[in-house]
Amino acid sequence: MKRKSIYVETTINTEMEELWEATQKPEQHEQWDLRFSSITYLPKQENEPQHFEYKTNIGFGLNIAGWGKSVGTFHAEDGSRTSSLHFGTDQSISIIREGKGYWKYKPEPNSIKFLTQYDYETNFGAIGRFFDHLIFRPLIGWATALSFDVLKRWLEKGESPFTQYRRFFCHWMITFLFFFIWVYQGLIPKLVMMHPEEVRMTKNLLSITVSEASSLVTTIGMVEIIFGFIWLLYHHKKRLLTIQLILFPLLTLSAIIAEPAIVSHPFNPITFNIVLFVLSIIGYIMSSDIPSAKSCKRSR
Repeated sequence: MKRKSIYVETTINTEMEELWEATQKPEQHEQWDLRFSSITYLPKQENEPQHFEYKTNIGFGLNIAGWGKSVGTFHAEDGSRTSSLHFGTDQSISIIREGKGYWKYKPEPNSIKFLTQYDYETNFGAIGRFFDHLIFRPLIGWATALSFDVLKRWLEKGESPFTQYRRFFCHWMITFLFFFIWVYQGLIPKLVMMHPEEVRMTKNLLSITVSEASSLVTTIGMVEIIFGFIWLLYHHKKRLLTIQLILFPLLTLSAIIAEPAIVSHPFNPITFNIVLFVLSIIGYIMSSDIPSAKSCKRSR
């Protein structure tokens, strides 16, 4: 199984010193880099590399703590700079054991090409290598690219990394919520259970037979499941939210027409659809200018 180094590249419209400070000063670096929760520089000895400690929170009160050192920086005559790193951790729960990489800063007209390439050895033998190849390496490559895009937006537009990440994760929580709701509503009450309430409301609304209503409920369930998976696969979430802003009022009105008494039921479609309508509005407002790993180049 051949191991491929992680490579990420972006172009940032900023000054060299601003980019250098944002990436070399730990109090700034830890703000935008999703891979690290904290970075602490240790006292530097003369003629020795700059050593540092890092910590990455992985949830459930657990974290990975590691070490690193800047093994060299190079300022070329053309104005480009390179910073090389050696990093690792002694914690046995970490998939990464030890690695090396570099950051390169290359001036271009009115911008700077900022790129990184790094690789590492893994723990846990063949199992660790398999897990790294299948899951962890794509994940940390994605996190690096997302972090680069957050850095780019921070330096170009002045929006703090915290605000960007808050919008990013809220956007994806709403995405997964709507995915779950559409798939669940299509699968459980319509396909698996064929709930009598679904059949009765469809029959009353369209004045059709029970058999026809049952067939239509099955079709609607499949459509809802497909729409749920579109939420995961379709890139332009704002268009899906626009559809929902039209769809939820229509569904609410249809439920009232089909079964007027439903307004007195607990947890009825009216309150349920109003909540989803408001969440769609919030999602629509927040869906503009979301940071994305796709904005970065991932190979040379």
